Amino acid sequence: MEISSNYVGAVCRPLDIEITTRQCMNYAAAIDDDNPRHLDDLRPDGIIAPPMLAVSLTWRISERWEEYWSASGFPTEVLARQVHYSESLEWMRPIRPGDRLHMEGTVEAIRPHRAGTLIIINYTASGPKGELVFVERIGGLLRGVPCVDEGHGEVPPLPDGAPPEAAPLWKSTIALSKFAAHRYDGLADIHFPIHISPAFAQMVGLPGILFQGTGTLALAVREIVLREADNDPARLRGAGCRFTGMVFPGTSISVEVLERTPVAQGITCGFRVLDGQGKPVLSNGTVTVALS
Repeated sequence: MEISSNYVGAVCRPLDIEITTRQCMNYAAAIDDDNPRHLDDLRPDGIIAPPMLAVSLTWRISERWEEYWSASGFPTEVLARQVHYSESLEWMRPIRPGDRLHMEGTVEAIRPHRAGTLIIINYTASGPKGELVFVERIGGLLRGVPCVDEGHGEVPPLPDGAPPEAAPLWKSTIALSKFAAHRYDGLADIHFPIHISPAFAQMVGLPGILFQGTGTLALAVREIVLREADNDPARLRGAGCRFTGMVFPGTSISVEVLERTPVAQGITCGFRVLDGQGKPVLSNGTVTVALS
């Protein structure tokens, strides 16, 4: 099994979707986010979606790869070797109930990696007038699948990770319920068997089911928005990380903000997430928030 970078530039069939109040509230419940901006529809301005709902929307394309990508000729069989390597999101404005979004996907990069091949999928969501609402870049590592050429396309750079001994500016420890993965699976509507099936986890050599990587990132975003953006998710501009470890339901994680860097009209927080044993499960993390 191998892959060529000739598939860079391949596009998927677009998806049009209307955002519902239920989707927004369910995603908030999936990550225990009790922010009234997501839940209180008595507010004069109504509610907005948790920003990380974006990953649930694009999953509708990714989970039905053959349906949406088959015309591109991309070899579906290599995806059996894929693990989630990195995630990068940009928001141009909040997602709201009633939004009608047009989503498109492009293979942005295919590059050789020491463990196989790194592939970057770029998803964009735009409104009725063509205005961008969010952009997601998903990094997938095709383990054991060599790239037969030198690769093509740009891989989004990751910031330097802090040294292990770096002292955090602040830390928030989060206890995960033993049902955390099941709740995220159902309420975020992101299903993959490794997150709910002990039999599947055992088949691939794991001691148990895993909590979702995007769920872990969403919890980190929740905590950083709370402390660095006055709990106003409308100020969130970007988030990203590299996935470097496994998180199991029924354990705890710690979100650590390590630095704040001023950027145009905002700040970027460098962060990491550690498991209960102090091992990094999210590295090279950044969250950017506007000043107001």
